[in-house]
Amino acid sequence: MPRGQKSKLRAREKRRQAREESEGVKGAQATVAEKEKSVSSSSPHFKENPQSSSAVGTPSDQQEPGKAPSSTAAAAAASSTRSHEGATSQAEEKPNASQAQASTEHKQHDLVENKAIILVRYLLFKYQVKEPITKVDMLRNVIKTDKNHFPEILSRASRHLELIFGLDLKEVDPIRGLYVLVNKLERSCDGKVNDSTGMAKTGLLMTVLAVIFSKGNCATEEQIWEVLNEMGIYDGEEHVIYGEPRKLFTKDLVKENYLEYRQAPNSDPPSYEFLWGPRAYAETSKMKVLEFFAKIHNTIPSAYPPLYAEALRDEEERARARVAARARTAAMASARSRAVSSSFPCSK
Repeated sequence: MPRGQKSKLRAREKRRQAREESEGVKGAQATVAEKEKSVSSSSPHFKENPQSSSAVGTPSDQQEPGKAPSSTAAAAAASSTRSHEGATSQAEEKPNASQAQASTEHKQHDLVENKAIILVRYLLFKYQVKEPITKVDMLRNVIKTDKNHFPEILSRASRHLELIFGLDLKEVDPIRGLYVLVNKLERSCDGKVNDSTGMAKTGLLMTVLAVIFSKGNCATEEQIWEVLNEMGIYDGEEHVIYGEPRKLFTKDLVKENYLEYRQAPNSDPPSYEFLWGPRAYAETSKMKVLEFFAKIHNTIPSAYPPLYAEALRDEEERARARVAARARTAAMASARSRAVSSSFPCSK
């Protein structure tokens, strides 16, 4: 084949690969954005306003009951608006410089977000195939020439992983730069689900568990659907991520023992309610669920005093149960040891 024709074919192949990579990133962006919007637009109607805290801002910054929390994009937009208002006079004096700076910041934001989406896909792959996650691999395979933005890219990817997939990214060895992904449900669906769609249900389940916890550990079906509707999830409508929602909540998660779905006592006509299932109690806790909800709202668990107090009591009860279980195990081991010793005659 003539050299010129070979060059044209190579150039054409490079353009094709570039288009595919661009489309892949855009597709991933849309998927992750849709998932995070679903999770972070949820609004478990907790019973009181979050209390003010120096760690999280003034009461006016807190989430009001009955309103959906701000998404990451909305919060960023609000921050950008405040910054813009504060610099109005300067912008008027130097419009060209201001526009150039805004354009640069926008490009940097897009770069960081694109890389964060790609990093999420990379980390999910590592998690699914159970391969180690290292900083060196992330820099070499994903970050590449954007090493200066690595901390911000990693932070955004971590937030996506937590709020969408219910996975915490933890650095376990700073010297070697070794990370692990830990499911918020201690055993979760790892043995059953191998795709990101299944893992996305963990974040949704944590939200529903938070609703139940906030309603006195028992939420009516109407209360659950009210929150799900705010997330764009409707009874009888197939959801692009979660499938048929009624089947998911009244059958699948009930069968897996994460939820209990029962007829409310003495209800006429019959009404139904949701409770935590035994597997939810075993694999998570009220404190972990409250921490998850608080993080969605950019606050801390103690901002909800009654719920925080109940979560602390639950932690104390769990600690006492663990101590009692260890004591029983030690007593049984000691009894077996004595029984074995007594079965052999003493030597003279």
